[in-house]
Amino acid sequence: MLAGCVPWPPEFARRYTERGYWRPEPLGTRLRTLARADADRVALVEPARRTGGADRLAAGLRRAGLSPGDRVVIQLPNVIDFVTLCHALFRLGALPVFALPAHRESELAHLCAMSDATALVIPDNYLGFDHRELARRVTGPEHVFVVGEPAEFVALDTVDAEPEPLPAPDPADVALFLLSGGTTGLPKLIPRTHQDYGYNLRISAENAGLTAADSYLAVLPIGHNYALACPGVLGTLHVGGRVVLAPTPSVEDVFPLIERERVTVTGLVPPLALLWLEMAGIAGADLSSLRLVQVGGAKFGADAARRFGPALGCKVQQSFGMAEGLLCQTALDDPPETVATTQGRPLSPDDEIRVVDASGAAVPDGEVGELLTRGPYTPRGYYRAEEHNASAFTSDGFFRTGDLVRLLPSGHLVVEGRVKDQINRGGDKVAADEVEDHLLAHPAVRECAVVAMPDPLIGERTCAFVVPGPRGAAPGLAEMVAFLRDRGLAAYKLPDRLEVVESFPHTAVGKVDKRRLRERIRELTGAQPGSTSAERGR
Repeated sequence: MLAGCVPWPPEFARRYTERGYWRPEPLGTRLRTLARADADRVALVEPARRTGGADRLAAGLRRAGLSPGDRVVIQLPNVIDFVTLCHALFRLGALPVFALPAHRESELAHLCAMSDATALVIPDNYLGFDHRELARRVTGPEHVFVVGEPAEFVALDTVDAEPEPLPAPDPADVALFLLSGGTTGLPKLIPRTHQDYGYNLRISAENAGLTAADSYLAVLPIGHNYALACPGVLGTLHVGGRVVLAPTPSVEDVFPLIERERVTVTGLVPPLALLWLEMAGIAGADLSSLRLVQVGGAKFGADAARRFGPALGCKVQQSFGMAEGLLCQTALDDPPETVATTQGRPLSPDDEIRVVDASGAAVPDGEVGELLTRGPYTPRGYYRAEEHNASAFTSDGFFRTGDLVRLLPSGHLVVEGRVKDQINRGGDKVAADEVEDHLLAHPAVRECAVVAMPDPLIGERTCAFVVPGPRGAAPGLAEMVAFLRDRGLAAYKLPDRLEVVESFPHTAVGKVDKRRLRERIRELTGAQPGSTSAERGR
């Protein structure tokens, strides 16, 4: 396995192989097999345009100087080039590192440095932002490829050569890197192998009942694990289905695509699901082809889950998982109330879970505790993070998820919150300490504390409490947001509210008492203690 990655112990690797979870099939081969069997089948649909084949791109990248094992940071929106590039890299044995379109200099520079990236792939412009300007400020990658007008860089569609035989990657080796939620600041890299990620996409495709007759609409960024392989794009392609790529998640873009392409399956985060629920009856689009909508990334409220299926005429599937591995989903034949009130069961028979208290002792079924897990698609460590792995994983290989859950007698989980100090902003995870580090760089800020505040639409938003420095009053929200943008912070991490205070409350050991700050913002927004995403926000 790649240096810096933690392998599964041999006895577990043997068991997962013997039980058929791990197969000797690299991720890049399945689509080629299906294409040879039915060359006329449409695999990918994108409203804008098409691009060349994965084999030609793999050969072109090799001619450009990329080699097996090279890391390639990909920051592309939902375009066909993304999927073609991934398969080209899988076949070449180079490793995609999935950045998100919303990332800016702070995150992109970190990912390139952490992965020792050889190449960076970006769009020219996306949603009004020039990614070429961003690439000019990021050092490290030898190659920069651009989808669109390249300026001084290399246009990806010119990276083309006659296909040539390439050595098949070892299925047991790393195929790609996903990003952690960044609970301790900037994201960590999660190595996923051909074998474990292949199993991840197969079991989730099976649980969704995907077949070659399905059309999956990729609404969310496909650099996310959820939209990529749960079952997402890769799971759909694996069964021979068709993938439709939405250029943005807006209703104006996705509803006409559903009608025109007869989309049958998609995946949403709760804020989008609530918007669809509101717009389905008034948008005028024919959504009758939908048979299944998955909702994940954050907890979907029971009331909304009960209403969603009847309103859109489809089944709903709650999906709770993480890029670090474990995937829980409700089943297609689960009772409606189970779908509405739980986040599903682990999909693999060999997913091992523990629910423990703060001391690590198991809690009785039905009581809240932290979820720990290990299994055939849950890696044993982050990439190049030995010190962090010592606390993130138990001595016997269980991953400490940081999620607070209740385990029901049926085996279903109910997610109750997070142990870690993190804001779940509509499915995007914002690490409080990362934002605080940037805020403290402002000359007018002496102290700061970032906490979650309830929001009725997306569950949580970000509130920054600031104690002004000796130079006078703290800046207003608009000035602070501009300052953070200039420092390269992604838009979803920017504070939604700024509260200026004279001092912070402290705990008995002298730490800032964030519990009391959360109580204060609940009072200011009119939310009730202990309330959830149904609370009234600002």
